[in-house]
Amino acid sequence: MTILERIKELSKSQGLSLQAVAVKAGIGKNSIYKWDTQTPSIEKITNVANILHVSTDYLLGSTDNQSPAPKHQQIDLEDKNVIMTFEGKPIPPEDIELMKRLLRGKNTDE
Repeated sequence: MTILERIKELSKSQGLSLQAVAVKAGIGKNSIYKWDTQTPSIEKITNVANILHVSTDYLLGSTDNQSPAPKHQQIDLEDKNVIMTFEGKPIPPEDIELMKRLLRGKNTDE
């Protein structure tokens, strides 16, 4: 299945036309139709993948898994509900304090 065929299928299942997907992705409204014969830029593929809520790998045919890669989650080191482990074992509180100082760029000898 080509990138154009995948986009057509996804667009249809989401009730969108190819032109609507293109406009939402911030590219020319007829751009996607040309992707059968022209190679789109990575930026354009990424924008379309984001609109259709799939991975770029899925659009490119590298995988049949439509799920986009999970976004990196920020963790607050001061949050008492964060459970920190290393190799399946809890990290001792004194080591957590050392790691916090290192991450903040402070001297560990203080």
